[in-house]
Amino acid sequence: MFERLPAPFGLVRHGVAPDHQKLKEPIRIYEGIARTPGFQLFGNVTIGRDVSVDDLRAAYHAVLFCCGAETDRRLGIPGEDLAGSHTATEFVGWYNAHPDYRDRVFDLSQEVVAIIGQGNVAIDVCRILAKTVDELKHTDIAQHALDCLAESRIREIHLIGRRGPAQAKFTTKEFRELGELADCDPVVDPADLALNPASLAELEERAGSVAKKNLEVLKGFVTRPVRGARRRVFLRFLLSPVELQGGADARLAQVVLERNRLEGGSFQQTARGTGARVALQCGLLFRSIGYKGVTIPGVPFDAKQGVFPTRDGRILDAAGTGAPIPGLYASGWIKRGPTGIIGTNRADSLATVNSMLGDADSLNTGPKPGAEGLPTLQGGQAPRVVHYADWQVIDRAEVERGAPKGKPREKFTRVAEMLRLVDSTCS
Repeated sequence: MFERLPAPFGLVRHGVAPDHQKLKEPIRIYEGIARTPGFQLFGNVTIGRDVSVDDLRAAYHAVLFCCGAETDRRLGIPGEDLAGSHTATEFVGWYNAHPDYRDRVFDLSQEVVAIIGQGNVAIDVCRILAKTVDELKHTDIAQHALDCLAESRIREIHLIGRRGPAQAKFTTKEFRELGELADCDPVVDPADLALNPASLAELEERAGSVAKKNLEVLKGFVTRPVRGARRRVFLRFLLSPVELQGGADARLAQVVLERNRLEGGSFQQTARGTGARVALQCGLLFRSIGYKGVTIPGVPFDAKQGVFPTRDGRILDAAGTGAPIPGLYASGWIKRGPTGIIGTNRADSLATVNSMLGDADSLNTGPKPGAEGLPTLQGGQAPRVVHYADWQVIDRAEVERGAPKGKPREKFTRVAEMLRLVDSTCS
């Protein structure tokens, strides 16, 4: 297993929200796999830079890419790059101690925040912004993020979706949590819950069961008494951002939204602009409208979809013939795009592995050297490879760092810190 960072576990470590510790339990399964004879971790190694795909193919009979969708989709509107406009990925990585985002700066002195998107990542961003420090301090949130959130002046959070409440992509458990926050009230306009016939029909289908539960949660938010909490979350529907506008200091000052209507049949509805516009003054904005994979030299890439082109998990060649490339496979979001949760990806990986097993006879072209056949991992110019025993040193240190604070762990936030720790322990 090759991993770009010294720490394994990917999005379970750096994507799952710190206040959702139960969702990190797949790590126990991964730890069991790591104890399997023959398993090797090569952390702090970037495929396509430190090790080429051609070298991997020469060293192994099969190569499976599970590298996910690493970049955010853009809104494609004027002002998107104003100071104060951010991706959800940046913020999630920042509060989850991802080294790539350690030095990002978010102006939490702003009182109004807009979040564009209505999926679970948007909910996570909203919830972390809305929670009190007391609700977060015993999680594994990065200390630098907790310190900044302690000084936050945010009062309003607007969670904005282009379609209606029946089409929002929240899972109900995460959605319901917005009503369980210690010092934040959810706010819903009752008029937004008047659904068109196609949306009502969706709720009656099995595929609309989650939306039906979500609608019940929204109705509960409408009828609950207002507590006068310090913060409020506004759930807003049928709105699309069309422009971000800056103030005299060239920072984000407001987002211009267009009102939408839904067109199309059940489960085929799209949002169409009506031409009516409203402005929301805000100094901070996060977009969470989907993700795209990134290229790796030596692997075909579908730039439009942001995935490696595949059939049954087999990566297809770049010539357009649709022929599988022997020994190259993909699973997860880099295979099919950014949809689904952990359970979805488990089933997806099973399908890819079944394809690999089906190809076993054709792949068995004679002995391959494995890692010993990777010349770029040898010698003075090689990266400092982090093996699983090295990761266990980092893991123990993080747990020890978190214990005095009542946290599950205090993560290291810089690659250099992790490498120094490993080297000092092993020397």
